[in-house]
Amino acid sequence: MDLKILYLCFFGFLAQFVDSIAGGGGLISIPALFAFGVPPHFALGTNKFGAMFGTVSSSIGFIRSKNIHKELLLYMVPCTILGAVLGVNTVLMIDQRILNAIVLVLLLVVCGYTILKKDIGSEDNFTGMSKKNILIGGAIALILGFYDGFFGPGAGSFLIFSFISFLGFNFLQSCGNAKILNACSGVTSFIVFALHGKVIYSIGIPLAISMILGALVGTRLAISSGAKLIKPIFILISISFIIKLSFNL
Repeated sequence: MDLKILYLCFFGFLAQFVDSIAGGGGLISIPALFAFGVPPHFALGTNKFGAMFGTVSSSIGFIRSKNIHKELLLYMVPCTILGAVLGVNTVLMIDQRILNAIVLVLLLVVCGYTILKKDIGSEDNFTGMSKKNILIGGAIALILGFYDGFFGPGAGSFLIFSFISFLGFNFLQSCGNAKILNACSGVTSFIVFALHGKVIYSIGIPLAISMILGALVGTRLAISSGAKLIKPIFILISISFIIKLSFNL
């Protein structure tokens, strides 16, 4: 096998391992595709193809461990699919630097709040299937589904933070719920990219295999370790993404 493919598979494994625990895997896999010489839109499409398999594998693990809220997700999934379709179809219409600046500010707030609030995500404070929670969940799914389709990296981290801060779930449940929505928006985004011919399957297939393996290992570790592992990795990924975006402005 070509050494470049092995290099890409290593970073694909690492990306999905991290993503299964705290989100942000695209921070690793997309730059790796760029380094491989893949043009931007093909990199986004090919990454969606590989990550789709990894995220679905991770979702299955969280479903089996019963660390998801099925009733709420039934309302959120259609919203995240709609958001993803809108996001992919508008990816060429907005200056990426503007999006980078917005995401940077949001990540600074998210990361700072997570560090300062020591007990965040340590307990399950979800108050049930009220109209308020359904509306909040739908809004979160639509907005972050759009972001995931449009750009991607950091979407899982934002979802985890939103489930904790706006709906009251703990870190492990938030991670499980986020994976389900990530899987739905990922599959949707891939289909749209594929219809536009923006996926390189000769790279995407080995990348997908490595991402499945990374997802399986990462999900098992997240489920067994819970918040004590997820929170510090979540903070580390957020800080890394902040640094990357700062250099891109």
